[in-house]
Amino acid sequence: MKWLNTPAHARWLEAEADRTFEFGRGAKVPTGFGWLNNQGVVRDDKNTELWITSRMVHVYSLAALMGRPGAGALVDHGIRALNGPLHDDVNGGWFAEVNADGPVDTSKPGYAHCFVLLGAASASAAGRPGARELLDRAIELFERRFWDDENQISLESWDAAFTETEAYRGGNVNMHAVEAFLVVADVTGDDVWLHRALEISRKIIHEVARNNEYRVVEHFDETLTPLFEYNSDNRAHRFRAYGGTPGHWTEWARLLLSLRQSLLNRGLDAPDWLVEDATGVFRAAVRDAWEPDGNPGFVYSVGWDGEPVVRERIRWVVVEAMGGASALYSVTGDDEYEQWYQRFWDYAKEHLIDTENGSWWQELSPENVVSTEVWDGKPDIYHLMHCLIVPRLPLAPAMAPALAAGLLDTVTS
Repeated sequence: MKWLNTPAHARWLEAEADRTFEFGRGAKVPTGFGWLNNQGVVRDDKNTELWITSRMVHVYSLAALMGRPGAGALVDHGIRALNGPLHDDVNGGWFAEVNADGPVDTSKPGYAHCFVLLGAASASAAGRPGARELLDRAIELFERRFWDDENQISLESWDAAFTETEAYRGGNVNMHAVEAFLVVADVTGDDVWLHRALEISRKIIHEVARNNEYRVVEHFDETLTPLFEYNSDNRAHRFRAYGGTPGHWTEWARLLLSLRQSLLNRGLDAPDWLVEDATGVFRAAVRDAWEPDGNPGFVYSVGWDGEPVVRERIRWVVVEAMGGASALYSVTGDDEYEQWYQRFWDYAKEHLIDTENGSWWQELSPENVVSTEVWDGKPDIYHLMHCLIVPRLPLAPAMAPALAAGLLDTVTS
C-alpha cells in the first residue's frame, strides 16, 4: 500500500499542517517571532532570534500560498521585524538577537542570514508587500559579506561591524545556503544561484562526504580542510555538534535532488553524481543512525566510526528523513524509500506528535521520553514543513514558488 502521492495521505498531511500552523501563531511578539515552550507560549527567558523570525516568515508564506486566513498578516509582521528591530541600520545586515530594549547579540551569523534570504524569497513568491525589496537587500548583503566567490563557499559569521570573520567554515550554514539559493533562483530567475548551490554541494558532499563513507563533515577550516575533532568537548551543540549529524545527511539528500531538478528545469547540466550522492547520504544516515541502540528513532549524532555519540532523538532529524525518502522515491520510484517513509511516520505518530499541547516534541531521550539534553521547548515549526508539504510538491521549483504556481498535489506515482 502506498502513501506518497495519494489523495488520502495528502489529506492527512494537510490536517497536520493546519494543526502546526495554528500552533505557530502563538510565536508572534513585537520584535518578530519568539521561542515557544512545549505549550505554545513564548518563553520569557529567550530573546527574539533572527533565525526563528526569518524561518517563520518562510513558513507563513507557505501557509498564505495555501490559502490559510491570517497567514499573510503574520508574514507582513515578520517583514516589519526584519526591516525594523532586527536590522542593523548602521552596519547593515541583521542582528542575531534582540529584545524589547534593542540588540542583545550584535553578531552577524551566516546561518541566520541564509534564513533571511529564504524568508524574503518565499514572501516574494507569496506576493507580500515589501518582500521583494527585503529580498534585494538580503541578496546584496549576502553577496557582499558572506559569499566567498573565490572558493565558492559561504563564510560562517561576522562581528557587528563586518570587520572580523571566523576562520571556521561550516557545513550547516552552507547546506542552508543551498536551500535558500534554490528559492532565490526561482524568484529572481538568475541561474548564478544554482551554480553556487552546485559548487557548495560538490565540495561538501561529492568531494568530502563521498570519500568519507558518506558521513557528512560539518566543520572545516578556512582552507576547507575537515576538522574531524571540532567540538569534541561540546558534543551536543545545537548547531555545531561534534562528529556527524545524520539529520543533515537526509536533508542533503532532498536538497541534492531538488538542485538536480532545478538545473534540469532550466536546461542546465545536472551531473549524475547528484542522484548517486543523494542515495549515498540517505543510506548512510539509516545505516549509522536509525535504531543503532535497539530503540526506535534516529540518534542525533555519530562519530566517524558510525557509532552513536549523542543518542537523544531530535524531531527535525526524522522529519528531514521523511523529506529525503519522499524525494528519493520521486526520482527513483524504488519502493524501499516508500517503506522508509512510512516507517518514519509511524515512529513520529507514536513518539513525537503532541496531540495534547500542539506541534511535536522537540527532543526525546534514547528511550523516547521527553527530554532537554540538547533542546528545550518547541522553538519553531520550520522543519515540519519538510514532511508535511514537501511530499506533496515536485522537487522543483522550490516550495513557495511551487505553491504559487499551483503545483500542490500535482505529482503522480
